[in-house]
Amino acid sequence: MSALKAHEVARFLVRPDITEGIFLAYGPDAGLVRETAQRLIRSLSGDDPEAASVVTLDGSEVDADPSILAVEAKTISLFGGKRIVRVRGAGKSIVMTLTELRDDPSGAAIVLEAGNLTPKDALRALVEAAKLGRALPCYPDSDETLQALIRDSFNQQGIRVDADVVATLREILGNDREITRRELEKLSLYATKSKLLTREDVLLLCADNGMLVIDAILDATGGGHAEKLELALNRALSSAVDPQRLLAMATIHFANLRRWRTEVDAGKSPRMVLDGLRPKPHFSRTAALEQQLRLWSDTALATACERILQATSDSRRRPALAEAILRRVLLALCMMAASH
Repeated sequence: MSALKAHEVARFLVRPDITEGIFLAYGPDAGLVRETAQRLIRSLSGDDPEAASVVTLDGSEVDADPSILAVEAKTISLFGGKRIVRVRGAGKSIVMTLTELRDDPSGAAIVLEAGNLTPKDALRALVEAAKLGRALPCYPDSDETLQALIRDSFNQQGIRVDADVVATLREILGNDREITRRELEKLSLYATKSKLLTREDVLLLCADNGMLVIDAILDATGGGHAEKLELALNRALSSAVDPQRLLAMATIHFANLRRWRTEVDAGKSPRMVLDGLRPKPHFSRTAALEQQLRLWSDTALATACERILQATSDSRRRPALAEAILRRVLLALCMMAASH
């Protein structure tokens, strides 16, 4: 059997144990499938990638004329370089042609890209059974692999990141490797001169519509940070986050602070209160929430809740002014926090 485990793929791509035959990158993560195929082609191209002859076919082309794959695989490169045939969107229709090439690929490397295939799938079964075949599973990143990818990407660029950047990115990014790469490249470009990335940078550049940017608004308001509030609000509103949603989240946030403050007034420390919550707030917010519990008294929180409720009522009566009403009430609460 020539099937690799998912965790073995990265090592294989650095040093493949065969340089000709059939290679199948498959899995539910389309971005990772493409990246795996690209990295494999670079590795198979050898010391002189410019001399390699790489032909790319679409699965639909091969479906229409299966013989084209055999023709391309057996065509001798004019410049003597490595012959590589890449097939995107490969399917069962090419199994017959691959059967003919399985034992004698004529020195060519056939790199296939496919979706998620079961062990019984004919294409996957053929490649896994072939002596000159390697199946490369591409599954969505786990927390561990994604965090390693983030750290490695920034380390290669010599970029230093704050302690909470990796955790923040993990919450923002999904499981598509291609999207992840684009976001990391964007952040690396942003930090080209400073060689430093902060959580605020990540929120500014990546958290277009996620809860993290809303958390930034709430924590800036409750913590008395006017500049951070303005930045986070602009980011959220320019990304079409509904002012009514932000007012609703502010209502929940200050109601929670008031409930937690009751426990502080009963003798618990802010940290003890936060540690006892289920579910617990993300660790990157712990310091900000602890600060807010120290800043706000129960009386002040009651006032804050009343002002948010009034703003919500006003925005519903005059929806055209919802954004202005939102900005006014959050800035007023921010100033209250700053004055403590």
